[in-house]
Amino acid sequence: MNSTLNKFSVAPMLDWTDRHCRYFHRLLSQQALLYTEMVTTGAILYGKGDYLAFNEQEHPVCLQLGGSDPVALAKCAKLAMQRGYDEINLNVGCPSDRVQNGMFGACLMANAELVARSIAAMREVVDIPVTVKTRIGIDNEDSYEFLCQFIETVLPYTQTFVIHARKAWLSGLSPKENRDIPPLDYPRVYQIKKDYPQLTVAINGGIKTIEEIKTHLNYVDGVMVGREAYQNPFLVTQIDQHIFGANTSIIDPVAAIRQLYPYIEQELTQGTQLNHIMRHTLGLFNGRKGAKQWRRYLSENAHKPGAGIDVVETALHYVSREN
Repeated sequence: MNSTLNKFSVAPMLDWTDRHCRYFHRLLSQQALLYTEMVTTGAILYGKGDYLAFNEQEHPVCLQLGGSDPVALAKCAKLAMQRGYDEINLNVGCPSDRVQNGMFGACLMANAELVARSIAAMREVVDIPVTVKTRIGIDNEDSYEFLCQFIETVLPYTQTFVIHARKAWLSGLSPKENRDIPPLDYPRVYQIKKDYPQLTVAINGGIKTIEEIKTHLNYVDGVMVGREAYQNPFLVTQIDQHIFGANTSIIDPVAAIRQLYPYIEQELTQGTQLNHIMRHTLGLFNGRKGAKQWRRYLSENAHKPGAGIDVVETALHYVSREN
């Protein structure tokens, strides 16, 4: 995988990074790698909806798969490649109970051989990158040696690892607690890159600022940001210039919202509710005068029947420099 493609990415977040969110984030950054929510193989193969739908404007976009059956994963990877995804990522990091019951997510760290077989099966049927997102450990299996053993078992089949710098507790902690309570150990991820320089290593977990991203990039190839990118999308507007060195100006948040209008209008004609799109934009003006009113007006009005561009324009009056 080209490491520059992975220099900055927005993390896969269940119920957050849907296709509307990704389209919005692409307006803010042309170069960030965007991830889908985790999609299970069962949903893709047997679900009634189209779980692979995305907009061509989202590229580069990565499908994150959840599953542990190499045959099913290979089928889904092939479908994703045919649909035009740029990359496939296997979830070996999610700690939720419902994921464990399906025998995928972070619990797969305890079965590196199965992960290796799964990656190998996908690699056989696609010619796009297949990568792994994992933790630094699970439960009491949290030594550096354990992480190295996992990496060494899988690395013959993929050269790219996104590592969340916290271990996961598979029992006793909720998914939310697993994002906060286990301590961050960035040096352990740095050490993986140092000991396995042939790998492309991206770091994830607790990263909030451009300065932090730049610091991490001194030690690893890429940085993945989750909650901060979602809750404070203005961060994403700065990525192309400050991380990729693009010779373009940072997009004004008001202009970004107005660039979203054609997409909103198209989606409304297809039955999408306005709030399903605009909920992803609520944090764009954080720290700016009128941000609270922006959030409140959209929260109170975007869900109403018939809500359209006029609702967004009214909300913008609270934060626009024109007023």
